[in-house]
Amino acid sequence: MSKLCLSVAIGDYDRNRPLIDGAVQIDGVDPVFMTLAPEEIFFRAFRHAEFDVCEASLSSFTVKTAQGTNPYVGVPAFLSRAFRHTGILVRKDRGIEKPEDLKGRRIGCPEYQLTACVWIRDMLEQDYGVKPSDVIWVRGGIEQPGRPEKIKVELPADIRVEQAPEDRSLNAMLMAGEIDGFIGPRAPSCFDEGHPQVGRLFPDPTAAAGDYYRRTGIFPIMHVLGVRKTIAEAQPWLPAALLKAFEQSKKLALVRLSDTSATKITLPFVEEQLQGARALLGEDFWSYGVAPNRHVLDAFLKAHHRQGLSARQLRIEELFHPATLEGFKI
Repeated sequence: MSKLCLSVAIGDYDRNRPLIDGAVQIDGVDPVFMTLAPEEIFFRAFRHAEFDVCEASLSSFTVKTAQGTNPYVGVPAFLSRAFRHTGILVRKDRGIEKPEDLKGRRIGCPEYQLTACVWIRDMLEQDYGVKPSDVIWVRGGIEQPGRPEKIKVELPADIRVEQAPEDRSLNAMLMAGEIDGFIGPRAPSCFDEGHPQVGRLFPDPTAAAGDYYRRTGIFPIMHVLGVRKTIAEAQPWLPAALLKAFEQSKKLALVRLSDTSATKITLPFVEEQLQGARALLGEDFWSYGVAPNRHVLDAFLKAHHRQGLSARQLRIEELFHPATLEGFKI
């Protein structure tokens, strides 16, 4: 019997590469992999449901699930995670020295509902008392004008969101001083190019993130895996098979990363970084599955609802296929 042929759109990350290169197989599946940028995957998935299996923004996935319009059901393989203290940039000439100074400022964001923006706003509110309503949000493309909000959201009346001018990118506005700062998953190019008046809000974001983790136990989840609901209904074995394969792929990637006889990534101090990550976050520092991440998912769903992106607070179990909520043991 032939295997199930499925399109799989994911990022080209070390934890996915054993799947992409065939070292790890998905039981019963003949995958057609497409390695694409997150913005392209999410736009095509949530606008047109183009893929059978795909990486998905946790926030967009939650919005669509809360609306009852999600064409995908989740698999708790968390393909992207990141502390987002690096994701807040400010103009150095505006007197913004600490998070509380963001109140009343005009801050750019590529899409209000982006997962990185949800986590950043939650951190600002919980740790520094800066509510989403304290800021004027300016929404637009980071490098290209006219970026649409891929999912329509209805926000509370006290949230102020302005659209960037049709001919202006957030990068250009930040350079010109037309906005006071920026939040998002990737930095505008003016920061990478060393603009003298653009810098990070947190001078040592790694130290700030370490303090955040020690206080909260949260390593923020950015992306989940989604499988088209109609396929999961017809093939109920598939979600668990996907979780098994992505877990195996991640484990193999970590084995490769830990073998520093010949460093696998083009970066010095890999051994030290691995030791530091395990000392702070534990041995399984990039865990998949609901059980070890329940507190992280719960914090996110609370923040998502509090920020007005979901009309009600979802239960974790509503996001994921029931077959992925538990696993066998020998």
